[in-house]
Amino acid sequence: MTDSGATSLLGLSEIADVGRDRIRGGYSRHVFDSADQMLREWFIERATRIGLDVERDRNGNLWAWWGTPGPNALVTGSHLDSVPGGGAFDGPLGVVSALDSIARLRAEGVQPTRPVAIVVFAEEEGSRFGVACLGSRLLSGAITAERALALTDADGITFADAARASSLRPEHMGLDSETLSRIGLFVELHVEQGRRLIDLDAPVGIASSILAHGRWRLSFTGQANHAGATPMRDRRDPVVAAAATVAAVPTLALDTADARATVGRMNIVPGGTNVIASRVDVWVDVRADEDHVTRELVDRIRSTARDWADRNGCAVTVTEESWTGRVDFDEEPRNRFVTRLGGAPVLPTGAGHDAGVLAGTVPTAMLFVRNPTGVSHAPEEWASRDDCEAGIDALVSLIGSEA
Repeated sequence: MTDSGATSLLGLSEIADVGRDRIRGGYSRHVFDSADQMLREWFIERATRIGLDVERDRNGNLWAWWGTPGPNALVTGSHLDSVPGGGAFDGPLGVVSALDSIARLRAEGVQPTRPVAIVVFAEEEGSRFGVACLGSRLLSGAITAERALALTDADGITFADAARASSLRPEHMGLDSETLSRIGLFVELHVEQGRRLIDLDAPVGIASSILAHGRWRLSFTGQANHAGATPMRDRRDPVVAAAATVAAVPTLALDTADARATVGRMNIVPGGTNVIASRVDVWVDVRADEDHVTRELVDRIRSTARDWADRNGCAVTVTEESWTGRVDFDEEPRNRFVTRLGGAPVLPTGAGHDAGVLAGTVPTAMLFVRNPTGVSHAPEEWASRDDCEAGIDALVSLIGSEA
């Protein structure tokens, strides 16, 4: 299986070599790194090529305008960053589909009656600074500038310093009421992250809701010591406590209706093969259909972590790094879209998106394009040429009818 048809169709081929991860496979593109900067430059050039005017807001999000920027704008777009070793479609599909849709409408001589824009949000995946959807969270005030600017990456670089190095002014970042007030409706197209459209035999679907989800850091602390000189009964080993907790997480999630809990990242300090660790940081991603169910599962994970820490003479702290409650997308535009797209299926998703963040402040909707592998956040993520075309057709239809 190759993606040559889709990339040729959509222009993804223009960015196919940017941010390739030779170790993990797939792509590693993180906010304000070199790959991200190249992708931003590509977007500006591509948007300008089709006659759009591009600006960057105070939080690092890019806006390409068709018509004069103003209130009640119809906005579409997505993001260009990725998880470590991610696929080619998560994020970029929505951006290039928006570019191709507007290019087609302009070529057909369509004149919108309201402003239309494409937005590229910054740091959607949260892979560099740990909090997802930073661009849309800052824009909407869902995170304070003070907290966001203090976030650090794996090298100890703060978000403030990284933003400053990209010619942004940290003191101006945060809630942007003026830009936010321009959005009359935001429609995000995204490759599906799951198998529902496969099971429904449909190329395009419309989002109904997003699971409640968040990220928590479990920090286990013990006593660093010599691996050979310290008897097993004398150890305060946080790795043992952390490992036992991690092993318990799947069972705790399976015992909770339609919940998901994932440990995808750990850090052992100091990290020597012949050294008993002093600290282990474990990051757990927890999701469920309802807010209270998600938080109850986190409480059970916290209790389990404390139990295993006590058993091993260690301590543990649990820190919430991000939280987004269940999102139900606006019913009115969703129903219009179902009719406009000939009865396209409506489906929930377990993946977070910028559209979910903005749903608390502006009308939002989402389109999904079928992913025949059912795999996302991995190199196997894919979408066929025909399904990508169906996604563009859907976006053209919606923009044409809404603008």
